[in-house]
Amino acid sequence: MARPTPAPTPAVRTWPLAWTLASAHLRRRRTQNVLTILGIAVGVMALIAALSLTNGFTGALIDATLRASPHLSVTAFRPAGPDPELERALRGDARVQAFTPFLADKGLLTRPATDGRAAGVDFTTLFGVPGQGSRVLELREPERSQLATLKDGEVLLGSALARSVGAFTGEEVRLLNSTQRRTTLTVRGVFSTGNYLIDSAYAFTTLNTLQDLQQTRTITGYQLRLHDPQTARAVGRDLTLNRNYAALPWQNLYGTLLQQLDLQKKVIGFVVFLIVVVAAFGIANVLTLAVFEKTQEIAILRAVGATRALITRVFLLEGLILGLGGLLLGNLLGLGISAYFTVRPFQLPGDLYFITALPVEVRLTDLLGVNTLGLVTTLLAALIPARRAANIEPARIIR
Repeated sequence: MARPTPAPTPAVRTWPLAWTLASAHLRRRRTQNVLTILGIAVGVMALIAALSLTNGFTGALIDATLRASPHLSVTAFRPAGPDPELERALRGDARVQAFTPFLADKGLLTRPATDGRAAGVDFTTLFGVPGQGSRVLELREPERSQLATLKDGEVLLGSALARSVGAFTGEEVRLLNSTQRRTTLTVRGVFSTGNYLIDSAYAFTTLNTLQDLQQTRTITGYQLRLHDPQTARAVGRDLTLNRNYAALPWQNLYGTLLQQLDLQKKVIGFVVFLIVVVAAFGIANVLTLAVFEKTQEIAILRAVGATRALITRVFLLEGLILGLGGLLLGNLLGLGISAYFTVRPFQLPGDLYFITALPVEVRLTDLLGVNTLGLVTTLLAALIPARRAANIEPARIIR
């Protein structure tokens, strides 16, 4: 014999009634509801646009930083020559796109005074790399070709460093390195990454030039470019396991910068999220007024058998409808603004920032986070008047 179908629970049966009552309440206050939805939409729009612009700025800064910086540096504990065993491991690692041995040094770069021009001087971090080093860096043309074809005795200067020293292509500059040795280098060209910190400090010469200056045949280690920069830590950990090398991924080298950018995004997101919170108070205000207006109706519903749970659902549904409407409209407006700035980027003054246009990057995780927070906030705002309505005593009101 077939088992009888259980009767629906009261909670299930009351949802259609709650929906009917919520819809009727909302239709009577259309102007207030539209303004409430617009308030939430503006907050969500601003939050999505702000996060997208912040993501674009962060991505542009990281891209500019990694143009003249390897994804991973593997340095020997003790100075030594090239390591054939490590080089075989690098060639066999599918995660490694390119690598090059390098020798690093710091020094004082000067340009002698000439007629009508004062002397120029600045400190620099100098990297000696072979021609294959151009494959590890992502310099633009013709800077990449200049680095690949550097000759002994030539140097490629960062753009800001060249301006500070006052050195132009074809001129000679003098270098005093960390071991107090001197040499004269010819400026082959100037490179620009867009990141002032790199353009004002870095310079490249050939590996032989720096080795001759230091009177050594050793190297500092190897610089790597990876197919995925985010795997730098894992690759460094694998390569240095059981080897006398230390790994320096770009995340560690620029850790302070990444922390500052992450903090900046959190602060901007929190400040703009306050707009959503203020709009959510608009929902609480609208529903609170509705409770006062409908006090007698609520008392009658309670008197004829409506439960506290039913009354709570009615007002929570109203808040949910208003919140979802604001979130939907806010998402459309936010994505629309992001699309507009993608087609026509926001222009920045080139003399103040390392980029001339502010890029946009919309992330799915940000959209999910914004909508989740917005929905929770609106429901919490609706909960206060909903509980107030549920606590109305019908006997006292009707009497």
